[in-house]
Amino acid sequence: MASSSQLRVFSFNCWGLKFVAKDLEQRVQAIANALANTDYDIIALQEIWVYAHYEHIRNAISHKLPYAKFFYSGALGAGLAIFTKLPIINATVHPYSLNGEPMDVSAGDWFVGKAAASVTIQHPQLGQVQIFNTHLFAKGGEDGPEYRRAHRLVNAWELAKLIRDAAHLGRYVIAIGDYNSIPSTLPIAVLREHGNVQDAWLVSHPTPPTTSHLTSELSPAEAIEIHGVTADSPLNSYSAGKPLDPHARKFMGKRLDYVFYRQPLSLSPSFIPQLTCSSSRVLLTECIPQSQISFSDHFALEAVLDIILPSPATPDELELSKPHTMLSVSMSEPIISNASMASTISALTACYRFSRQRAKNELIVFGLCLGLLICLMIGSAWIPRSWINPVLVLLTAVLTWTGTTMLYEGFLFGYWEQNALMNIIEEMEILLAANSSRSP
Repeated sequence: MASSSQLRVFSFNCWGLKFVAKDLEQRVQAIANALANTDYDIIALQEIWVYAHYEHIRNAISHKLPYAKFFYSGALGAGLAIFTKLPIINATVHPYSLNGEPMDVSAGDWFVGKAAASVTIQHPQLGQVQIFNTHLFAKGGEDGPEYRRAHRLVNAWELAKLIRDAAHLGRYVIAIGDYNSIPSTLPIAVLREHGNVQDAWLVSHPTPPTTSHLTSELSPAEAIEIHGVTADSPLNSYSAGKPLDPHARKFMGKRLDYVFYRQPLSLSPSFIPQLTCSSSRVLLTECIPQSQISFSDHFALEAVLDIILPSPATPDELELSKPHTMLSVSMSEPIISNASMASTISALTACYRFSRQRAKNELIVFGLCLGLLICLMIGSAWIPRSWINPVLVLLTAVLTWTGTTMLYEGFLFGYWEQNALMNIIEEMEILLAANSSRSP
């Protein structure tokens, strides 16, 4: 190999929802101070919903990373921001088709509009590099129920397709963010297989011990170092003492934050620069200086990506590596495995059935509300006492709000959700049939 250089990448979920997140102003100031003198090429932040907080961090690091983009999506914003050393030549945001339910106000995913944000930069050695930053749907955990887990699978599938599209255009891809999934789950399998990406942590770390005996002997600090724990750690002031699921108890937390990367699709991959991860580590595990609180309810993740330049190529080899020849080999790229497709189709089908039943129930409630309103309108003429009128007005308002909400949830959102699920189910069934036809 002729030479090599590096891309230093940093990802952090800032837990920055105003009025909800604890100690927010103090933590944003501490995050800005922590990043001010770092030497990263790319910083991707999640849950940075307040624009003033984004501006504060941007001002603190602009002498190091002068180019930045804050992304808008949904009613409250995507909570995503990307900062880079190199100029941004393109930026886009792709809101995911499914982001939870409008009625699930406490979760808030539907209102913030979870999305895949991206910028494209022009790198002197790699050419165009598309950087994705995302935060996948939260509810459902590792074990479902399927109707909740399915929304995160939809997110993963759509992001994997965006990654493939970028690679087919001849771009290198770096996909950063909080994926709300541990490494063994189906959304990560969908991303790794269909997006054809490498997990920076797995590339740079040997396989960790998996037996319960060895795992049970790990301290919280060792779990961070070995398993890459970024959430639900006993060392985090916001998760210490919090009830944890069996996986978090076993591994002293969860690895939910990732840096994925991949090469562009090329007819001659040996003659284009290659990305590989030489090191990755979990950062900001300590408390904010002179306090007893953590920087966020997550820890940060750093990855160092080496750029390995090839040996000099002949003119014919250089021609083969040009982006305009990429599309001719797009069909030869591996796609998601049959096993992962079958599991995903099963989860999406379960969600589709649940959605249909829920929509049916909500439309029944709408019909009942409408019937009661008609009865109130007719019966109000025979009300003998005037003091009952304010009660009837309040009841009418409640029935109107409930009926309108049920109509929206059951009809508009219900059909939207079912159509989105069915589109992906049919898309995967086509791929599954194509795979089966190619099998000997």
